[in-house]
Amino acid sequence: MDEIFEKLQSVVDRYDELNELISDPEVIADTKRFMKLSKEEGSLRDVVAAYNKYKDVTSQLDDNKEMLEEKLDSEMESMVKDEISTLETEKADLEEKIKIMLLPKDPNDDKNIIMEIHGAAGGDEGSLFAADLYNMYTRYAESQGWKTQIIDESDTEVGGFKEIAIMITGDKVYSKLKFENGAHRVQRVPATESAGRIHTSTATVGVMPEAEDVDIDIDPKDIKTDVYRASGAGGQHVNKTSSAVRMTHLPTGIVVAMQDERSQQQNRMKAMQVLKSRVYDYYQQKEESEYNAERKSAVGTGDRSERIRTYNYPQNRVTDHRIGLTLNKLDKVMNGELDTIIDALIVSDQAKKLEQLKNE
Repeated sequence: MDEIFEKLQSVVDRYDELNELISDPEVIADTKRFMKLSKEEGSLRDVVAAYNKYKDVTSQLDDNKEMLEEKLDSEMESMVKDEISTLETEKADLEEKIKIMLLPKDPNDDKNIIMEIHGAAGGDEGSLFAADLYNMYTRYAESQGWKTQIIDESDTEVGGFKEIAIMITGDKVYSKLKFENGAHRVQRVPATESAGRIHTSTATVGVMPEAEDVDIDIDPKDIKTDVYRASGAGGQHVNKTSSAVRMTHLPTGIVVAMQDERSQQQNRMKAMQVLKSRVYDYYQQKEESEYNAERKSAVGTGDRSERIRTYNYPQNRVTDHRIGLTLNKLDKVMNGELDTIIDALIVSDQAKKLEQLKNE
């Protein structure tokens, strides 16, 4: 723990410095700086509290060990030994907790997300599975106290989605859903299959952290905007006016089309929101692919073409291929009970990062 103590002391020093800064009237007057420093102070609060608790437990442990060197009656000696055993267990638990707290933080973990779900292989069945995944994630979001909002959708005649984009907002959304990036495979008998044969279809899920202005600055000259008349549902008003918006980010070729809202201005705002997140995600994925070329993550690269999970309906089984986790409760998972899978992915990621720290 010696190296960790050195890191911890620097964390405590920075925490104390931050508390002084956010009490400074000049800093309080600068709202942007105050918010940034307050966020940093909040991110360090738990680790400082754990460190203080660790020091307290260590001090009690030393005191009790000194007591054992004195002449004690058998009853008192037994009590002290029991307390030492309890404190040593607590100390070991705190050490592991602190190690995890000191792991490199993903700067996007606290962010809201834009999730895009696309029906892929399997035609109608792929689009129906995309709708099932959408329902699964919205139910999970509800269980977490998060809010969901559909940003864009393209449905199919059978009731599925060619694609659907949703904004999920709440506490640490990205930290829990970032591992959902990838291809999801379903094995089941389609409702349209009269012979009862099992089909395999796929849907892809993309999870992008909501891009803030401080994250990415897109030059307006790099955006080509086209307006056109919306098609599909929406009534006569939609078709009479050029309310639909298509934005193209010229350097990356990323295109966002938006026609859900009745006004062009509303569609512009939504399109820009999605465009920023997609461009931010594009450059972030580019950096990560270069990093992953040297060291691959324990839970995969996050590439949407990578098959990450299989949902087998006949056997009520779900398998996450990245960590070898199989659960025979697909019905509950599809109802939004994703905690077991997500917690296992987070633990696996933490274990990999701890191993990397040991080897560095």
